[in-house]
Amino acid sequence: MMGHHKIIAINPGSTSTKLSVFEDEKAVFMKNISHDAQELQQFDEIKDQLEYRKSAIVKSLQAERIGLENTDAFVGRGGGLVPLSGGIYSVNDILLDHARKCLTAKHPATLGSQIARSFSEEFGGISLVVNPPDVDEFMEKARITGLKGIYRESRCHALNQKEVGLRYAQKVGKKYEELNLIIAHIGGGVSVTAHQKGKMIDSNDIVNGDGPFAPTRAGSIPASSVVDMCFSGMYSEKEIREKIVKTGGLVSHLNTSEVLDVLAMIEDGHAYAKLVLDAMSYQIGKFIGAMAVALEGKVDAIILTGGISRSELITGDIKKMVDFIAPVEVNAGEFEMEALASGALRILRGEEKPKEYTGIPVWSGEVYEN
Repeated sequence: MMGHHKIIAINPGSTSTKLSVFEDEKAVFMKNISHDAQELQQFDEIKDQLEYRKSAIVKSLQAERIGLENTDAFVGRGGGLVPLSGGIYSVNDILLDHARKCLTAKHPATLGSQIARSFSEEFGGISLVVNPPDVDEFMEKARITGLKGIYRESRCHALNQKEVGLRYAQKVGKKYEELNLIIAHIGGGVSVTAHQKGKMIDSNDIVNGDGPFAPTRAGSIPASSVVDMCFSGMYSEKEIREKIVKTGGLVSHLNTSEVLDVLAMIEDGHAYAKLVLDAMSYQIGKFIGAMAVALEGKVDAIILTGGISRSELITGDIKKMVDFIAPVEVNAGEFEMEALASGALRILRGEEKPKEYTGIPVWSGEVYEN
């Protein structure tokens, strides 16, 4: 059904909640609501923040004289769910229960579905999540590692990557499900993913320390060297984990996670900063090459997205390495809020039907031998 639709998108983060109001495709209000870290500490569990975050959202909307009434869809970031196929899901009772329990991930993003459902019950409209962080569409052979019982898991920027894939498909007059794409999200974390006919069949794990190094993440590093660090007596378990995902990458080398700072260093003649940034671009290019192999060389386009892809120095270096594989498109920035809204809009217009979350994982966490 075509027409005028009001959509409220909610994306809770660690110390903020991104909030947007859309009228069809148009964003009429966007705000990043900051939350005081000390206030958040009063809550024992993430689910306990529900009313606090809802109140902050209501106050922000009231300040702009925007009501929650007459909203057609409340759509949240999602998370804490079992591994599932990509798509748009209704917030049913099972999904809500798993989000409250943070079944597979303890992150405030799990509040997205809870807030959407709560507002929906109070003000009407449907409640949805779109391509939550739990999307897992890996081909089976991509899961196997060289140690039995340790498997590669799908943890990438699914929401933004799928949105960028859809936008590119629309641009070239095709369906996302008709294309083979390599999409590299280059931001605080870097995920490089092979999209085969609408499925993310392989990627690097941005949570567990896999793939290119990034502003705060160490990426793939020699395993035996990590073992040496673990048993050196110099670091606690927490410190080791932080080196992998919080204080690695650019932070470890250059004491900053800001690429703009690194670019300024390079402008000032800092040779080591140039070498480190070149190395990050090089690793991204290498993983793009690996994803081309996952797609058996049949690649329609390579898309660079995420905030850091605004740097022409970085995207230029990557293009030089990989444009022999396929045309390279730069779609700089992050489009998570737009992705949430556009997913809800497809449901409201009848272009797609919402999926029902069953709580049954698409992958059980292990591969069974025959």
